[in-house]
Amino acid sequence: MDPSGGCPHAANARLLSRGAVTAVILPGGVEGMAVLGHDALKEFLAHPEVAKDAQHFAALQAGEIADGWPLKTFATVQGMTTADGADHRRLRSLMSKAFTARRVEELRPRVEALTASLLDGLDRAAAAGDGVADLRAHFALPLPMGVICELLGVDAEHHDRLHHLSNRIVATDIAPAEAMAANREMVEVLGAVAAARTENPGDDLISALIAAREADGDRLGPHELIGTLMLTIIAGHETTLNLITNAVRALCAHRDQLDLVRSGGASWEDVVEETLRWDSPVSYFPFRYPTRDLTLDGTVIPKGTPVLAGYSAAGRDRKAHGPDADRFDITRDSGTRHLSLGHGAHYCMGAPLARMEGTAALAQLFARFPDLDLAVPEAELPRHASFVGNSVRALPVRLRG
Repeated sequence: MDPSGGCPHAANARLLSRGAVTAVILPGGVEGMAVLGHDALKEFLAHPEVAKDAQHFAALQAGEIADGWPLKTFATVQGMTTADGADHRRLRSLMSKAFTARRVEELRPRVEALTASLLDGLDRAAAAGDGVADLRAHFALPLPMGVICELLGVDAEHHDRLHHLSNRIVATDIAPAEAMAANREMVEVLGAVAAARTENPGDDLISALIAAREADGDRLGPHELIGTLMLTIIAGHETTLNLITNAVRALCAHRDQLDLVRSGGASWEDVVEETLRWDSPVSYFPFRYPTRDLTLDGTVIPKGTPVLAGYSAAGRDRKAHGPDADRFDITRDSGTRHLSLGHGAHYCMGAPLARMEGTAALAQLFARFPDLDLAVPEAELPRHASFVGNSVRALPVRLRG
C-alpha cells in the first residue's frame, strides 16, 4: 500500500483484475490483506468468524508491531470499531440514541442554518481571494465538524485542533514520533473536554455518555469514553468532509449530472449515494481479523491477518455495478447497493446524519452559486496523504463564472 495515498482508483482497478481478495504490504513491512470485490467485501463485513478486537491481530500479539506504527490507533483504540459481541452491543447502545432518524431530523434546522452561515463565509473568502476560495477549508470541513462537536458538546475553541489531530491520526505516511505525539495530544484534549463535561454536564452526548448506565449497571469506562469520542469525532467529520468535497468535484466534472438535478430529473440524495459509490470517502478501512483461516472468493486469509476493507474498490467493481462502474451516473440503478457506509453489525451509526448533511450542503451550495466550478484542473488538486481517507486536501473553487 502506498502510504502517501493519492487517487486510489487506478491502483484498485489493477488489484481487482487479480481478484476480489489480495495480499498487501502495509507500512513498516507488515503483511496484511485487502478485500476489494463488492460481493466478497459484503460477505466479509458480516462474517461471524471475523473480529474487530486486536486480541485477534497475530503480529500485534506477538510483539511485532512497533509503537508509532501509523495504523496502530485503528487497532488499539478502545471503542465501537474495535469491539465485538456483547462489548460492541453495549457501546453501540450507549451511542445509538444520538443518531436515530428522529434525532437527525431534529438537527436539520441547525444544519440548514449552519450551512447558510458557512456559505456567507465562503462568499467573503472568495471576495478576498479574487473570486476563488478553498471550499474544503471554508465549507466542507466546518459544517460536519461543527455539527458533530455540537452533538457531542465540544466547544468551538477545540475544533481546529481536533481536525488537525484527526488528520494526523488517519495519515498513513506519518513518522512514528509524530503518530505517537498526535495520539497523546488527542487523548489530552478529549480528556480535558470530558473533565469539563463531568464538572458541568449539559444537554449533549458526552454528558449523557458519562452519566449513562444500562440496566445491569454497566457504563463507559474512562478509556472507552476517550476512545469513543476520538472515533466519533474522526468518523463524524472526516468522512462527511470527504463526501461533500468529492461530490462537488464530481458535479463540476459532470455538468450534465448537475443539470439533471436542477431540472428535477434526479435528487440531491441521488448525488450523495452515487458519490458514496463512485468516490467513497474512505478508501481502505483498517482492520478486521479472521478468527480462523478463512476462504473468501477462493483466496485463503490466514487467521489473525490484519485485513483492510476496500470500500473505494468495491464501489467500482464492474461485477457488481456493471461495465460502466467507472462512470459517475446519479440515475444509476444497478440493483446493487454500495457498501461505503459499511455492512453488518458495524454499519455506520452516523449514516443518516452524513446523508442529511451532504444533501443539505449540496442543495444550498449550488442554489446560491449555480456557476461554481473548480479554479484549478482536477489533476492539480493535492491528494490526501493516506490510503484510508479518499479525497483532496484543498478544493479551490470559483464561485461565479
